[in-house]
Amino acid sequence: MKIVIAPDSYKGALSAQAAAVAMEKGIVRAFPHAITIKCPMGDGGEGTLDALVSSTGAAVFHTEVVDAFGGSRRAAWGWHSASSTAYVELAEACGLQYVDVEKNSIYRSTTYGVGQLINQALNKGAKSLVITLGGSATNDAGAGMLVALGGKLLDKEGSELPPVTESLFKLDKVDLSGLDQRLKDLQVVAAVDVDNPLLGANGASAIYGPQKGASPADVSVLDALLANFSQKVSEVTGVDVSDFPGAGAAGGMGYAAMAFLKATLKPGIDVVMQQVNFNNHLNDADLVITGEGRLDGQSLAGKTPIGIARLASERDIPVVIIAGQLGEGWRASYSQGVSAAFSLVDGPMSLAEAIEKADQLLSDRCESIIRLFHASSLSHCKLTKSIKEGFIIYS
Repeated sequence: MKIVIAPDSYKGALSAQAAAVAMEKGIVRAFPHAITIKCPMGDGGEGTLDALVSSTGAAVFHTEVVDAFGGSRRAAWGWHSASSTAYVELAEACGLQYVDVEKNSIYRSTTYGVGQLINQALNKGAKSLVITLGGSATNDAGAGMLVALGGKLLDKEGSELPPVTESLFKLDKVDLSGLDQRLKDLQVVAAVDVDNPLLGANGASAIYGPQKGASPADVSVLDALLANFSQKVSEVTGVDVSDFPGAGAAGGMGYAAMAFLKATLKPGIDVVMQQVNFNNHLNDADLVITGEGRLDGQSLAGKTPIGIARLASERDIPVVIIAGQLGEGWRASYSQGVSAAFSLVDGPMSLAEAIEKADQLLSDRCESIIRLFHASSLSHCKLTKSIKEGFIIYS
């Protein structure tokens, strides 16, 4: 029996890699002779870098960068030497989980640190870049990143403005003449897990600004700032990508990736599956077990378990999801190739207790699933043999 283990992270409890290890423990208890393939996954949000590194064998480097509010942070990035591909996770530089938005102003937010990571990748000799966009604390549409890569934000007097969101108040011109020339030869794919445009009622500021500390009044101001920025960029590039689905990802970093890095935006789970050669892992597989913190109706928009189920179902491979929580609309996952879905917890318990016991709970749940799957396989074999030998008796 070959089982592919491909979970996303269980946020606050287990990384994708740790989840895969826990799942394997339970599988081996139930069926010691099982062939297991651990392939940690991600959909572009925070934690995707860990999944990419774990599944591809990429090396990890650390660089001191500017965080979302001008502080210092030691950020990780990945390097796959065989393909000269760099993996950069935006959240590593300016992630929401590393700062306190209540003690900082969103107008001071910056993606400068992301540009610093890209610079490191270029210095390493990167020919391609995979950048994951999710979990940001920023709302500058990549203005900070642009400055880190050699661009300039200028006011009416031609003076340089600092690389923060509030500079877009005074922005009169975007100067791309000093942009790092190595970017021209860099193939960039941006992994996104949303399809919002940059501006408007469904844009970066309106939908994601509030979780980063923006008040209702701030939202309209921030949207106007990003509109001014995109207009100034269009005046230089002659192209406007602000309406492109995904442009609003990570406070407008989807827009920046397209406008300045000439990136192709793709659903995060599709990017990760391609990078880790997931389709090859499915060869001769009997079962796929995946999961993440929550499965609900919104998961169909492109979350990890659903992306995996869609691909596996094309090859008639059953997929089981173990979710930390089954939310409203989770049964819709059955229409996407999911064979069965289970909650991680096995009885009443607090969230804190579930997080503390996540490793054990995941192992136990996998053990039960494999015992049932194995028993079902044996029953199927006996039934098939009986049919072939003509021993079926109908009552």
